[in-house]
Amino acid sequence: MVDKEKFRELLDQSYQWPDYYDFKFIVKIEEKAELLSKLKGFTISENPSKNGNYVAITARKLINITQEVLDVYEVVSTVKGIMSL
Repeated sequence: MVDKEKFRELLDQSYQWPDYYDFKFIVKIEEKAELLSKLKGFTISENPSKNGNYVAITARKLINITQEVLDVYEVVSTVKGIMSL
């Protein structure tokens, strides 16, 4: 598990909000619709795995404050088997 405070500090050092942030996730194809339902308002790109069992999702959005990034990760954490990169 990632230390949220260290991640927050890293975001604050790396970004000057507002700025675009790219979220990257990998999910089983069966969970894709659930993930996408949690990413309304994002620009989405998809890259299916070679065998089609998984899909890599990049979700881009204009973020105003660091807490918004943390909130997105919290919301998508409920998707079964999600891997956040």
